[in-house]
Amino acid sequence: MGKLVYSTDPEPAPLPPAPQAAEKPLKQQTATVARDRKRRKGKTVTVISGLQHNPDALRELLKNLQKHLGTGGTIKDGEKGPEIEVQGDHRERAGALLIELGYKVKVSGG
Repeated sequence: MGKLVYSTDPEPAPLPPAPQAAEKPLKQQTATVARDRKRRKGKTVTVISGLQHNPDALRELLKNLQKHLGTGGTIKDGEKGPEIEVQGDHRERAGALLIELGYKVKVSGG
């Protein structure tokens, strides 16, 4: 059977719940911290990817990083899931903070 496209029923059919990605414990997550300058008019950002959290936990982590690093940042959808972008080259400091919080960290880029 296919999806329901149109119905004259005044009560809409209930939508199935959206699938939730299971969060891994912090010890099992590997955060990749990299520097990037592409598509940013030459400005450098630190990109943190590989984290599997719900959106609220990612926003909380972003706020913690912004406060610790003293810079701005955002959450964007990347190729392999959400990515945290922080303005400037803060790979070492961001990696150290993530290790303090219990993540495994892989720093990439030279």
